[in-house]
Amino acid sequence: MPAMLRRRRARGLTLIELLLFVVVVGIALAAMLQVFVAATQASADPMIRRQQLAIAESLLREIQLMPFTWCDPDDANVEAASGTSGCATTVENIGPEAGETRYGPTYFDNVNDYQGFTMSGIRDIGNAAVSGLSGYAASVSVAPAALDSLSAAGEALKITVTITGPDASTLVLQGWRTRYAPQSPY
Repeated sequence: MPAMLRRRRARGLTLIELLLFVVVVGIALAAMLQVFVAATQASADPMIRRQQLAIAESLLREIQLMPFTWCDPDDANVEAASGTSGCATTVENIGPEAGETRYGPTYFDNVNDYQGFTMSGIRDIGNAAVSGLSGYAASVSVAPAALDSLSAAGEALKITVTITGPDASTLVLQGWRTRYAPQSPY
């Protein structure tokens, strides 16, 4: 009986088995650490992408809420004109009228005015820099385009907002603005 007890007590891990266990666990931990490092390095990318999307959506919404009329919104016939011939003084063309800017004192007053607009470092409508967005840039393109059944010239505008992030990545967001005939400038 004492020999049997000794055999039971002698059971356990040998030095070789213990070393193999440490090596296997070390390899597994190293592989898991690599996954965590890769995830941490890429964790800033979604934040930049989300910020680009938020900026683009905000700017696109601002533009789409502008009037889209045949005449400049300051024209006396703006609400009645059913074409450019109905304007009393100023026909609305692509691009801002002289002196108009997003920041005033004479503000953009039509969707068309945003054609060619750019800003480096995101600024609010009052021209104040938005904290934390100095590394971003925005550009806008507004162009007449056919939209399904609205193939008549000048009835729809395609608005393209491009945002460049601090890592030089770009995000492009497009939207449409249609003309509501003829009496509603909004």
